[in-house]
Amino acid sequence: MTHPVDHELIQAAADVARTRSHGDNHTMAAAARTRDGRIVTAMNAYHFTGGPCAELVVVGAAAAQGAYELDTMVAVGDRDRGVVPPCGRCRQVLADYFPDLKVIVGRGAEARTVPITDLLPETYVWADHQLEIDGAGASS
Repeated sequence: MTHPVDHELIQAAADVARTRSHGDNHTMAAAARTRDGRIVTAMNAYHFTGGPCAELVVVGAAAAQGAYELDTMVAVGDRDRGVVPPCGRCRQVLADYFPDLKVIVGRGAEARTVPITDLLPETYVWADHQLEIDGAGASS
């Protein structure tokens, strides 16, 4: 199932990628629309030890702004690379944090908005494996 493409969100990420990219350290920008309509943007922080992707930095930036419910997200590469789909680690984190999140993938006329679960079928769901503790302190 596809949803309408949020072109304003793509443009917000593209603007950050174009104006804030810096060498090899910051090559990807991401933008997310919160459930209340705000747009939060961020850049990746590349490091050879595996620094965070732009999508994960957006999650933290949104939380710092009091936005814990994200509706749609997109990542855009520097040097006019356009929309870039999330990596496997980001797909898993985004699915765990925001199971109803929509993600924009594809470039130009091929851009489409899909549920995060479509990008990670038959995924491991972290929350499904957490122990629930009842009021008496025993595991259920």
